[in-house]
Amino acid sequence: MSTFFRRLSKATPIAFSHAFGQSQSSSTHFRLPVGAIAAISGGISYFYYFSEPNLAHLDQINEETGPKTALSPDKWIEFKLQEKAKVSHNTQLYRFSFDPNLQLGLSVASCLITRAPLGEDAEGKTKYVVRPYTPISDPDSKGYFDLMIKIYPEGKMSQYFSKLNPGDVVEVKGPIEKIRYTPNMKKHIGMIAGGSGITPMLQVIEAILKNPDDNTKVSLIYANVSPDDILLKKKLDMLAASHPNLKVFYTVDSPSKYWVGGTGYISKDMVSKGLPAPSDDTLILVCGPPGMMEHVSGGKAKDWSQGEVSGVLKELGYTQEMVYKF
Repeated sequence: MSTFFRRLSKATPIAFSHAFGQSQSSSTHFRLPVGAIAAISGGISYFYYFSEPNLAHLDQINEETGPKTALSPDKWIEFKLQEKAKVSHNTQLYRFSFDPNLQLGLSVASCLITRAPLGEDAEGKTKYVVRPYTPISDPDSKGYFDLMIKIYPEGKMSQYFSKLNPGDVVEVKGPIEKIRYTPNMKKHIGMIAGGSGITPMLQVIEAILKNPDDNTKVSLIYANVSPDDILLKKKLDMLAASHPNLKVFYTVDSPSKYWVGGTGYISKDMVSKGLPAPSDDTLILVCGPPGMMEHVSGGKAKDWSQGEVSGVLKELGYTQEMVYKF
């Protein structure tokens, strides 16, 4: 077992220490026996271009003159890549470090915004590609955060990440708050995730389960292409086994011979049996690829507001106040 893996297992984020098994190590990453991740979440697929030079270097921040959190909503800050770990043939984990005296400054549930240079525009100004990512590490962790990123052949940002090596830096801004979770805000939270849409769900799940005063029940339906594509399954199974208030149901499009979970797209029957019924004490969180979102809840509006609820959830009686789309 590599030194990196041993160090991670002692650190905190279960995503590294418990979600995976033994590995074969290399100089910069270790390979993990996890199947290819084929189903991924939707997310933002357009470009932003920035020309402002407001970039802060994290190593210049100190307790006397700088903020108490590593993130800034107003400035792009460089975070150094500490290690990267290969999860599958197209997905990697990245650990970025910062001053261990600081907290990241991420609330539940929030994401970060990353950017990478793409050359220059017609006016000679630096052109950037920008993408949001949800850390899979504990937001309260000091000194590091972890991102899990699928590498697309034509993905400008993911290709940029794929070429990073320990010691390289990435510019980050944020956080971007999605929904402010507070303990016991609802009696029962239902979740529907597809592929890497599991990442914001994991933020909320871990916030609930680590708080002994939070009695919220959580029910998750997690859809993927095949059993091998289920992301963080070991971790989810472990959390469900040790916390009676968490229930997880998996469904796949292409089941294996010995598959015992659900089969096919998320259906009304799966939702009615696996998630809390419509109620003022119910909240349904949804995150996944566009096709899944349209089928389950409807996508967001053109202005990226929540928009109306449609699809399976509307047919079952869930209202806009009961549904949140990541």
